[in-house]
Amino acid sequence: MASEGHDAVHVCDLDMTSASDPEVWNEGLRRGAAIVTKDEHFILLGRVQPELDAPAVVWIRIGNCSRKALIEAVIPILPTMVQMIEAGERIIEVR
Repeated sequence: MASEGHDAVHVCDLDMTSASDPEVWNEGLRRGAAIVTKDEHFILLGRVQPELDAPAVVWIRIGNCSRKALIEAVIPILPTMVQMIEAGERIIEVR
């Protein structure tokens, strides 16, 4: 999250709102970025494409909520998420 000192872009910022999941995955690979998503498809991609340099996937399982509520839920656990990614975790599930 940019407000917390992390480079963060949304698919809208990349003009990729209509992109397929594999296209977003490949953009994450290209950028060396983690993918933060509510979409289970990225978990499945991570399981079938186990490259060592595959992006980490943070799977947000909070359900339908406002953007504000989502950010409020993620900010307190962001340091832990970053530590897990830096430790090599590829799939992080947030409930």
